[in-house]
Amino acid sequence: MMILATFIFALQDGLSRHLASTYNVYMIVMIRYWFLFILVIFLALKSKQGIVARASTNFLLIQIIRGFLLAFEIIVAVQAFVYIGLINTSSIFSSYPLIATLLSIPILKEVIGWRRFAAIFLGFMGVLLILRPGSSVFSIYMFLPILSAIAFAIYGVLTRYVSQEDTPETSLFWTGIVGAFSTTLIGVWFWQQPDGNDWGWILLLCIFSTLGHFLLIKSYDFAAVSIVQPFAYFHLIFISIVGFYIFGESLTLNIIIGSIIVIFAGIFTIRRKRVAD
Repeated sequence: MMILATFIFALQDGLSRHLASTYNVYMIVMIRYWFLFILVIFLALKSKQGIVARASTNFLLIQIIRGFLLAFEIIVAVQAFVYIGLINTSSIFSSYPLIATLLSIPILKEVIGWRRFAAIFLGFMGVLLILRPGSSVFSIYMFLPILSAIAFAIYGVLTRYVSQEDTPETSLFWTGIVGAFSTTLIGVWFWQQPDGNDWGWILLLCIFSTLGHFLLIKSYDFAAVSIVQPFAYFHLIFISIVGFYIFGESLTLNIIIGSIIVIFAGIFTIRRKRVAD
């Protein structure tokens, strides 16, 4: 189920790049969040506890910060899709578990052993291989996926922090509510009337986004995060296929080797955490 979710997210990202090359990124992300808003409200109303219980949290400020962070991360990532492509963006972004592991030290007070530190260092070397700073192919826009990865890593660590008391359903509820509110505040000022055919692509984008989140939730219902999370790296494979065959992006040797290093380091870090726990 997690593999299917990553496949759908890859298609979602491809559609985001296609639409963002014509329409404003803020508008596209805003419409995506409207559908996520509908999903979380529907799930809350359908639950036995009801919408009030679903929204109940002792970490309201952190939940709001989480919602803003994810919305910011998505906007930056989609912008990166346009400037440097799907493959470059996703290859660099895949380092977020390594960043999250480092952030868990001050925020979650986790103890990181030397093996995980070594894996994190190796992973960042993989990112540098992808970036190739100083080379003719390096672009200042490559800092966009780095910023996106940092934002998503903080979002992930804060999600783990609130999970001490809040359920995943509550966290998803606030993600949808805050994200829809924040992106609407900005997106309405950048509204562009889509062409007739593009409404179909926008609708498909929203369906993919909603379905992907739904499958992601169900994946974590069936298995522990440490078991499911490594399968998220299939997204990089699927997004590379989309970028290469549909958008004609290049898949260079440094990206392939760098991505393999980052994936290996990420999976090792996740597995070592499972052993430590």
